[in-house]
Amino acid sequence: MVFNSYTFVLFFILLLVLHNLPFSWKTKKINLLIASYLFYALWNPPFILLLWLSTVVDYYMARLIAVSENKSRRKLWLCVSLLLNLGMLSYFKYGGFILENFTAALNSIGILYQAAKPDIILPVGISFYTFVTLSYTIDVYRKKFAPEPSFLNFALFVTYFPHLVAGPIVRPEDLIPQFKVPRKATSEQVTWGMFLLSLGLFMKVVIADGWMSEPADFIFGLPFPVYPLDAWSAVLAFSAQIFCDFAGYSTCAIGVSLCLGFTLPENFRYPYASIGFSDFWRRWHITLSTWLRDYLYVPLGGNRTGQFRTYINLMITMLLGGLWHGASWNFVIWGGLHGFFLCIERLFRTASKKWSAPENVMEGVVVQSSIIPVRSKNISNFLLALLTLLLVNITWVFFRAPDFGSAMRMLLCMFGVITQGPKMLSTPDMLKIAIVTVGLIVVHWSMREKSLKQVFGKLPWWALGTMWAIMLILVVLTQKSTSSFIYFQF
Repeated sequence: MVFNSYTFVLFFILLLVLHNLPFSWKTKKINLLIASYLFYALWNPPFILLLWLSTVVDYYMARLIAVSENKSRRKLWLCVSLLLNLGMLSYFKYGGFILENFTAALNSIGILYQAAKPDIILPVGISFYTFVTLSYTIDVYRKKFAPEPSFLNFALFVTYFPHLVAGPIVRPEDLIPQFKVPRKATSEQVTWGMFLLSLGLFMKVVIADGWMSEPADFIFGLPFPVYPLDAWSAVLAFSAQIFCDFAGYSTCAIGVSLCLGFTLPENFRYPYASIGFSDFWRRWHITLSTWLRDYLYVPLGGNRTGQFRTYINLMITMLLGGLWHGASWNFVIWGGLHGFFLCIERLFRTASKKWSAPENVMEGVVVQSSIIPVRSKNISNFLLALLTLLLVNITWVFFRAPDFGSAMRMLLCMFGVITQGPKMLSTPDMLKIAIVTVGLIVVHWSMREKSLKQVFGKLPWWALGTMWAIMLILVVLTQKSTSSFIYFQF
């Protein structure tokens, strides 16, 4: 089930009615749990067994870790959790990729081997709920979070449908305490939640699917070079598409959850106004970047083991972060480019001591120089933000292209190395891409340090109502099919 479907509208209305009936709190949580399993089952019912297995094993492993005083036993129970979750993730998501590269490696040394193509279906959301359950057992092992005595609360924490298939990636402290006491959404929460749901659907249905997906898919799907302007337009279209698709999902999830009385963590903070790549990862997929920081980068040593090791740790973190997105060398290259830009940024900041962006995506604070005039700062920061956005768009080529060859062909077209390609996009398409791109830059830059709720809260009711109505009308008029969100494949 997807948020942008009429099935979900009916599902959500029924769930809201059940959640607001005078049932006991335990009954309401059971209703939410059943609804979450139903929400997931509509993709592929058998995969509920994997979700259930991960839930049961991690619940009991955490309890065993908590009661064990022997350090070796605690590590053993943690390893059971890690092996199960990472084993399932590796098999379903990376099994075919590993076999393909193993076959290629044997053939490269003269050993003729051709394995049968594995028929593996990727369970929706496995990357997300795997990280959710792992954060729980690891935090219990570190004694940062006590094991939850209620299996119902823990199962609901793992399977709670707004975050289940595409995040935000929640931590135990984000949701489990909210399930312990009865919660009912206030009228303000319901109103704001419904507005966020509408905004998220507008971003997904109208901008991502209705305006940006077709030109991006068309150009990236061509087997031959194209005119440089078409290449840049396709990349900018995808840049807008993936933001509006993924941020749209997170906005819907937060809004739906608010209508039920629960709060989910923020996942996007106007990333296309980022000043440097450290700042970008403070604003893009925030729950993933903080997860990688706390459970990978810091355990590797972070920036506590010297400059060289810091660069190595950054590269390892971003390479694995890229691989998390998909079983393809393109995703590894995408992550490697982000790691490379983070290292260059850190190197430059260390040498100049005047870098105005955040110290580091993993541990930083914002530093501003008091010598440079405010206006000059704003101009230089805006130019740095545009440079960051340019580099981010270059990395998006590897994220979107179907293979390495297609990505390189697109880059060669973008930078004029190949210029003989035909002009493919129509003038209306290019105008639409330009308007959306400029609009995103303006909105992100003007909202960079602001809260969406505060800004909309200052609008008169008629202005907010008009804007809300326009978004809903455009969603209804634009909706053609219930296409999945891009991050469902990750």
